[in-house]
Amino acid sequence: MRLRRLQDALREFNCIHSPTFAEQFARVKERMNVQEELDKLLFLVSDQSLTLLPEYHQRIKVLQSLQYIDSAGAVQLKGRVACQISSHELLLTELLFENSLSPLAPEESAALLSCLVFTQNTQVEPHLTNTLKEGIERVLAVAKRIGELQMDCGIAQTAEEFVGQFKFGLTEVVYCWARGMPFAEIAQLTDVQEGTVVRCIQRLDEVLKEVRQAARIVGDSVLGSKMENASLAIRRDIVFTASLYTH
Repeated sequence: MRLRRLQDALREFNCIHSPTFAEQFARVKERMNVQEELDKLLFLVSDQSLTLLPEYHQRIKVLQSLQYIDSAGAVQLKGRVACQISSHELLLTELLFENSLSPLAPEESAALLSCLVFTQNTQVEPHLTNTLKEGIERVLAVAKRIGELQMDCGIAQTAEEFVGQFKFGLTEVVYCWARGMPFAEIAQLTDVQEGTVVRCIQRLDEVLKEVRQAARIVGDSVLGSKMENASLAIRRDIVFTASLYTH
């Protein structure tokens, strides 16, 4: 009796671990992973709102037009990159694939990407280098293209509204901070409260880490290294010291 049970168990083990079963399991797992990626991508570009369901087909059309997914709904390279990013996924992914960040120095990239974490309007006109001015124009051009595409696909947000969410009021502040200027001096460059500046730079560090990971996915080791250097440049002094600013 024990021998028969042992033989039955052995046959069951061999069946489960047979090449055919393993291949089927691998295919099912791959299909599930693809669906999870697509679901995550759709959720990300829905602005984390409950409008995802009524706008499902419009969002699909946007993703297909930008080549984040193919006609069958399979997630492509751009889609996998977008899944690594937690906010403003479309803009940041498009900037990566247009190589908008690659020619920039680490401090310039950090300065431009501050538009992803800063949401206020300021009254102080920043003093920017020509490279930063050109970079801002590129970012706004990409944002406008995305906004117009979304409108064409039926998304109920104007291109102006989409572009308007990106604020460059801390561009000079972040640029100077990344270049080593003391915090007391950068605080004089803006009318933004010091606590807000600190929190934005902390959030910017998270964005830089995500861009570094995205750069690795596309095989751009140079950009990944620049993002790491940019992160190191802003992670210093009071900004990354526990204080009243972070509570």
